[in-house]
Amino acid sequence: MENFYLVIVIILFILAISDLIVGVSNDAVNFLNGAIGSKVAPFRIIILIAALGVLIGATFSSGMMEVARNGIFHPRMFVFSEIMIIFLAVMITDVILLDLFNTFGLPTSTTVSIVFELLGSAVAVSLIKIKHSAYTMADMSKFINTDRALLIITGILLSVVIAFTVGIVIQYVTRIIFTFNIKKTLKYFGSLWGGLAITGITYFILIKGAKGSSFLSDANIEWISTHSMLIMAISFVFWTILTQLLYWIFKVNVFKVIVMFGTFALAMAFAGNDLVNFIGVPLAGYESYKAFASQGVLPADGFEMSSLQAKVDTPTAFLLIAGLVMVTTLWLSRKARTVVQTQLNLSSQEEITERFSSSVFARTLVRHWLKIGSFFRYILPDSLLKAIDKRFDDKPYKKMLKKEKGISFDLVRASVNLAVSSSLIAFATSHKLPLSTTYVTFMVAMGSSLADKAWGRESAVYRITGVIAVIGGWFFTAFSAFTIAFLIALLINWGGPYAIAGLILVAIGFVYKTHTVHKKREIEESKKTEEELVVDADLNGDSVLEKCNLRVVSSLIAISELYSTVINAFIGEKRKKLAKAVKEVKKLNREVKAFKKNVHETVRHLNAEGSTETGDYYVQLLDYLRETAHCMTFISQPLFDHVDNNHPPLNSAQAEDLKSFLKNLKVFFDKVVKTVSTGKYQDIDKINLFMQELLAELVKMRKNHLKRIKTENPSTRVSILYLDILNETKNLILYSINLAKTSRDFSLQNQKIDLLPY
Repeated sequence: MENFYLVIVIILFILAISDLIVGVSNDAVNFLNGAIGSKVAPFRIIILIAALGVLIGATFSSGMMEVARNGIFHPRMFVFSEIMIIFLAVMITDVILLDLFNTFGLPTSTTVSIVFELLGSAVAVSLIKIKHSAYTMADMSKFINTDRALLIITGILLSVVIAFTVGIVIQYVTRIIFTFNIKKTLKYFGSLWGGLAITGITYFILIKGAKGSSFLSDANIEWISTHSMLIMAISFVFWTILTQLLYWIFKVNVFKVIVMFGTFALAMAFAGNDLVNFIGVPLAGYESYKAFASQGVLPADGFEMSSLQAKVDTPTAFLLIAGLVMVTTLWLSRKARTVVQTQLNLSSQEEITERFSSSVFARTLVRHWLKIGSFFRYILPDSLLKAIDKRFDDKPYKKMLKKEKGISFDLVRASVNLAVSSSLIAFATSHKLPLSTTYVTFMVAMGSSLADKAWGRESAVYRITGVIAVIGGWFFTAFSAFTIAFLIALLINWGGPYAIAGLILVAIGFVYKTHTVHKKREIEESKKTEEELVVDADLNGDSVLEKCNLRVVSSLIAISELYSTVINAFIGEKRKKLAKAVKEVKKLNREVKAFKKNVHETVRHLNAEGSTETGDYYVQLLDYLRETAHCMTFISQPLFDHVDNNHPPLNSAQAEDLKSFLKNLKVFFDKVVKTVSTGKYQDIDKINLFMQELLAELVKMRKNHLKRIKTENPSTRVSILYLDILNETKNLILYSINLAKTSRDFSLQNQKIDLLPY
């Protein structure tokens, strides 16, 4: 039996490595957001600074391991076999849950997940003990530390509101002081802001790092805590003078110093405080096994775990190994970049392709916010409003973006995010208030982006919906962590070794599946990026024409194939083929929408004479392209719904008419594609005549169907659907020929421009 539990300990450590990987992928957003979003340095340098912070912070984790050992439940109430069930259920749940959030790019709290997993599994085991003993449900508090759990939930709610509010206020004041023209204001206020920000970060390092340090004595820690105000005062004077000297002598941008220093500090704090979330449980399981093996008398279900109440220093070797795993993951993990990108998108200063759609709550909130804004603009003096608007003039920022792409926000906001997050976390920790590093850093970033007017009227509803989705995910984390760990603990108790083996296989399969899903999404995103029209300063008619023709040809080929697939699958009632075709149609719509999204920038950058005419043809072409894609949606989706709901199929006459028409339509599309791809538009009149024949055939099919209605009395639902197919097919043909004609006009206009003298 002792060997069985040794195997469980080994499994716990294997799961710990996996948990470290998925955990770092999730929490990397906490310390990488500011540096990557502002592009303060090359990516490799940012990762190197963060990795150094993680490695150093890992050795500060020793004092935090008590949370996993006795912070949520009272170990003296459990025996060794029960403790191992609790720990195993926690680790399996944590790997599955965090990997799921990482796959979809949603940052969540590893602290909350581990706490509620411990709570869920401990409650499950406690219920089993109560059922088979003299204890009652009223004795649950003897097993579970309910006060601690309630304190954590309260801390979550408070941290979200406070972090968001403070982020708004500090960013608004800071932007008014520095404006977007940093070069002008840096020489006046840079050193003072540097002193304040770096002092807050220094305090954060001392408060969050010193308590768990393996090389500071209790007396040293007590002295730091007692003299914290003196340390902060000296730090402020020192950093203010140093940053001013650096600016005077070397012209060093103090904001870059703040951002890099803050990145290091948050990375260090993450490793120092959140490492317990990944290896705390396996180490507690290891200590439990050592205690059980050393006594060698009592069985696993008779050895009480009072030993977990005692404080035990974590071996430095374990901490360093964990730190190295985290650093490696930080360097290689693509999921970490996905999670970071979610936060950057929601806080970006620029217009981007929004990841989230709008919601009723977001629309209502923005509507009321606009009314409040109008009220204040009405009562405040015009001179004050003009002065504030001038401080928020972002023209200098936009000029910088032309030189360097990929910046989500400037160094001022990046420094605010890091300094405010560090200070809030340090303040809460010094007052022993539980909160999540993820929640604080995320909400500060959202608050600062709102104050910086990054959430304009074009993006506010989408950004707010995204924030709500992330916050909802946090509460879903707590609920899911508790529920899944609870159920897994019950399964392990019921199924023993067989349940453990089955659950491990499920976890492995789940992680593999999410890996393939994430990889597939990455490929789709990269394809989407490649297919979008690239806008640059020297864009001209030739390049636009070439890209448009390529898009028209590829879209028409796709539409021709999809139309044939949809009609044949509908006639044959092949639901899976129809479902796949509907997905392809949706993908086509997304691609065309992305292509059209750049129309504003494209037209603005056209630099040839007569570009107004060229731009007009370009807009027309994209409109027709969009309409053809819409036609395919209006054809494919109703057909899928019809088959999916098991409604009656087409009769033989309807099916034969569609099949016959399909052959001619394929010829039509081939002719249009050939004309546009070769640029030989002299045959377009012949194609136009062929189109008239197709439209006449559609009219004939409709009349034949109306005759059948009188004589055969077919299904009403099928009849309406058949007529809709004919109507949308007609629209599809008309938009397709208009595409070809507009491509011709676009090409001719571009040739006229090329002939003009310069």
